[in-house]
Amino acid sequence: MARVYNFSAGPAVLPEEVLREAAEEMLDYRGSGMSVMEMSHRSKTYQGILDEAEADLRELVGIPNDYSVLFLQGGASQQFAMIPMNLMKNRVADYIVTGQWAKKAWQEASKYGKANKIASSEDQTFSYIPDCSDLPVSADADYVYICENNTIYGTKFKTLPDTKGKNLVADVSSCFLSEPVDITKYGLMYGGVQKNIGPAGVVIVIIRKDLITEDVLPGTPTMLRYQIHADSGSLYNTPPAYGIYICGKVFKWIKKMGGLSAMKEHNEKKAAILYNYLDESRLFRGTVRREDRSLMNVPFVTGSEELDVAFVKAAKEAGFENLKGHRSVGGMRASIYNAMPVVGVEKLVAFMREFEAQTL
Repeated sequence: MARVYNFSAGPAVLPEEVLREAAEEMLDYRGSGMSVMEMSHRSKTYQGILDEAEADLRELVGIPNDYSVLFLQGGASQQFAMIPMNLMKNRVADYIVTGQWAKKAWQEASKYGKANKIASSEDQTFSYIPDCSDLPVSADADYVYICENNTIYGTKFKTLPDTKGKNLVADVSSCFLSEPVDITKYGLMYGGVQKNIGPAGVVIVIIRKDLITEDVLPGTPTMLRYQIHADSGSLYNTPPAYGIYICGKVFKWIKKMGGLSAMKEHNEKKAAILYNYLDESRLFRGTVRREDRSLMNVPFVTGSEELDVAFVKAAKEAGFENLKGHRSVGGMRASIYNAMPVVGVEKLVAFMREFEAQTL
């Protein structure tokens, strides 16, 4: 069976080249006589895989030595608690709520201290990014938190908020490695890898080393302390070994493609094809304010729930998978991450044109 065009929001499409290479190494990784799945995480061979993955990620992003890179488990959602447990020294933090995931993070942080919602776009179903140029940042806040790209709603911070000197903490799960980034503007950046980088089960945390301390909230479990993982090189316990191995292959693929600048160009080209069609279509329309549109997640609707259902069904039959919108908003959503080829978006738009012509 031919591969479909997979527009899933995550777990999501991976580069075919990476999947083929992993398949070739499945039974015997480089003469070791075993799969990476079977390999001891304490072995010299696996240590090499981990070290190479970190080195390639540092090169791609431009991560300086005063930041630690941690490959952890628990997904992005576990970071909702881990961040306040480790960083909320004053028991105060400010949150900008631009979607369900930022809202969940804010709610979780409220268990550990005073989590202030200093801006929100909930009034218009999270369809825009609020003005963050002059926020009421709390004088005693330990950090300001954002979800940089909102997977469900298809919005993206094009300009980082003015945190007035406070550390910026960002969930970048659905825009990770999609464009160049200045990591020095963040105190902590993290993301689940299952959207743009690898299989579900790994979360990567990039954290400035001065934020890694023994001074954590009372009762913080050992496994939820950044210092434990930093001191042990992400090997305090058995890591998500195979997932990290795939991430390493994706890092090499991105480097081969030309790095993050090339990824941004590739992603802008795909997004323009889809957004330009949505802007001219008489049947479909995008749901996000134009200046806040994500390059990664494109939600759209017809205005009729019945037509939305019919379109998703017809698209699936035509080989376009996972276009149904998130259950909380309905409609459709095309996630066009790094590994989605331009031809996939072109064929989707051609199918949408055909569906529109038959419908109207």
